[in-house]
This record gives sequence, structure tokens and C-alpha cells, in this order.
Amino acid sequence: MLNIFTLANGRLVQEEIEALEELSQYQPIWVDLESPTVEEKRWVKQYYGLSIPEDAMDEDIEESARFYEEDNGELHIRSDFLIDEEENPRSVRVAFILNQHNAELRSRGVLFSIHDEDIPVFRLLRMRARRAPGLIEDAKEVLLKLFDADAEYSADTLENIYDELEIAGKKVLEGNVSDELAGEVLGAIARQEDLNGRIRRNVMDTRRAVSFMMRSRMLNAEQFEEARQILRDIESLDNHTAFLFDKINFLMDATVGFININQNKTIKIFSVASVALLPPTLIASIYGMNMNIPEVQALGNGAYIYVLVLMAASALGPMWYFRRRGWLK
Repeated sequence: MLNIFTLANGRLVQEEIEALEELSQYQPIWVDLESPTVEEKRWVKQYYGLSIPEDAMDEDIEESARFYEEDNGELHIRSDFLIDEEENPRSVRVAFILNQHNAELRSRGVLFSIHDEDIPVFRLLRMRARRAPGLIEDAKEVLLKLFDADAEYSADTLENIYDELEIAGKKVLEGNVSDELAGEVLGAIARQEDLNGRIRRNVMDTRRAVSFMMRSRMLNAEQFEEARQILRDIESLDNHTAFLFDKINFLMDATVGFININQNKTIKIFSVASVALLPPTLIASIYGMNMNIPEVQALGNGAYIYVLVLMAASALGPMWYFRRRGWLK
């Protein structure tokens, strides 16, 4: 899908392009390619003179491969954006190419973005830019606003994580945690830990991208201050993710502690049962001996019943004592 964005009365206007001829009708500041086809890439190359690198979506981690400037003035930035879906939270790689000085462009200052799927941060920026005139003035502003919206999206997701951990914490700290409930809580905590880790990686990536823009001296004074504010917001998000990791570890330890308590209760019951069966075992051993026992000779035919009753009493007696002491609860 090929979408271009132009400025009209200070607002960002979106147009979906379905033919090469339509490109000549607009002077965009942002060209967005979502899962672009070979034909759409050809249109971009033919009209704007921009060749999209084959490795644009590669998962490189070296900074030199993700943030660099070409000799012709093109700035290349590859950054990750978070998608917070309940079943499948993930990060999506986006390749940005900011071209400000290429004479082949019909208009100066165009941001190109290439990604494989729709991203919530992009939708958020489009909605805001349509409603708020003057929010965006040029292509560099689009890129900065995307990173700003990414930090805000991460902050909202962190708030949701905290709410989910509060729910899990109430279940754990109320006591009487069954093994089923403990398993449910551990699963919820693990999901939030994974999401919190993704956010931490995401904001770290955003910090690197914004820092690169500041070092490249491409920003004016107002945009430079805006970039500094984004970095301050990211710093606060880093601190919050660290706090959430501590809370996650506490809840994890508390839940595992309740599981251990439940296991100890089960082991205690088996231990009590073993102790309770020792007297009958002793009696059976004595009466199983091949020897003359006075009681057996005195009782005659009732000796068998007498031994059974004695075994039952020797088992029930300790059980009654343990229950009275509260050891079976």
C-alpha cells in the first residue's frame, strides 16, 4: 500500500496512490509504504528517484547499519515500533529515509517510511495531524512527531501493565492461593514481564534514533528542543520500566512462595500419614511373629478381631492428636 501525505491548511492530508500518474498531482512531505509491492517500489524510484535498499527491513543491530547519512544527503534511520496486542505483542521494524537535498525530488523535504504492517503510532499521528492544524510543518517534524507518539504509546502501555499487575497482586496478597490460581497469576505476570521488556527495548531504540537526529544537525532550534523533550520523556519511561521489573519480581516471588506453602502442606499430610501408619505396622510385625503370645491364647477365636481393633485405634489415635493440634489444616 502506497500512501502520500500533504499539508493543506496546516493539516496532514492522506491520499492512497493506485497508479504512477497520481503522484504528479501532489507535493507530499511524507510517503508511507506499507508492505509495498514491487510495482509500488518502482513508482517511487521512477518518480522520486529513490531506490529502496534491499536490506531496508533487515534486523541489524549495529548502529552504523541503522543510522547513517548518504553522500547525497539522505538520512537513513531504522527504528522499532511497538504493537501492543493482547495475544501477540511485538515490535515492527520501520525504515525511514529522509531526503532533503535530492534535486530529483519534485518537492524539497520528503520522508519515506517502509514497514510490513500497520502501526498504532502511525494511526495516532495521522489522527492528530488531521485534527490539529499547524502540528506538522515539514518532513523532519513528521519523524519527530512519530518518535514522540511512540514514547507516548509506550507510556500508555506501561500504565496498562501496572493495572494488570495490580490485579494480579490483589489475587496473590489476599492469601489462600490455590495451585490453579497461582498458575494463572504466574502466566499473567510472565506476559507483563515480556511486554515490559519489549517497551524497554523500544524506548532504547527510540532514544538512539532521536540522538542520531540531534547529532546530524538537521534540526532547527525549536525541533532540537522538542527532541530533547522526547529524550527526557524516554528517561522517565526507563525509570518506570525498572520500577515495574521490581514489582514483577516481587509478585513472582510471592506467588512462588504460596506454591511452596501449598506443596509443604501436601508433604506434611504424607508425613503425618506415614507416622500414623507406624503403630499398625509395629503391631502387625509383632503379631506376625511365629511365637506364642499370651493375649492371643487367652482370646482364642476373638484374637483376630482384637488385633484389627488395636491396629485401627493405633492409627486413629495419632490422627486425632494431630488434628487437635492443627497440623492437618
